[in-house]
Amino acid sequence: MSISYERTGRTHQKARTRDALIAATRRLLAQGTTPTVEQAAAAASISRATAYRYFPNQRALLAATYPVIDLRSLLPTPAPPDPAARLAAVADAQTQLVLEQEPELRTQLRLALDPDGADRGQLPLRRGRRITWIEDALAPLRGQLPDRELRRLVHAIGAVVGIEALVWLTDIAGLSRQQAVEVMRWSAETLLRAALADADAVAAQR
Repeated sequence: MSISYERTGRTHQKARTRDALIAATRRLLAQGTTPTVEQAAAAASISRATAYRYFPNQRALLAATYPVIDLRSLLPTPAPPDPAARLAAVADAQTQLVLEQEPELRTQLRLALDPDGADRGQLPLRRGRRITWIEDALAPLRGQLPDRELRRLVHAIGAVVGIEALVWLTDIAGLSRQQAVEVMRWSAETLLRAALADADAVAAQR
């Protein structure tokens, strides 16, 4: 993407053109097609030459479809004080987002797994949004669990409520999406219960 091109001249029109290309790409992804820049341009009724001014290659185009959600928390208002209730609310919201954005998230996962992708570390999927939401859910456990244990719990839960888990449960294990979501949420709750039980056992030995 040429940032200087988009930020000069008719910026509002250029923003609409870029949005149209991304929207067309998302529609094609939802239909099971991984579009090239040319295919996205055709679907958006935009010339190929114009499309390449925004996205120089397919990878840049696909990376731009990552859904932007500027939410620092998935907790309801008011948020429950109980960690289990907080985690259940966040896991419900997180897995629902995964279902709603599955085509785009599957695309980002493929990009992240591409062995030839020099920008893998910079892809949106690696920005840790999921970790922030889970940390927020488990905030009442700060001080109750050692920092190292709490961090490990956050990572463990993050591994079972994202697109990676959905792909394995549906594509490999053969579950329906609803069954997969139920397993993902159950896994998150089970991990929390196990961590709290371990903490209680350690406290009882002191």
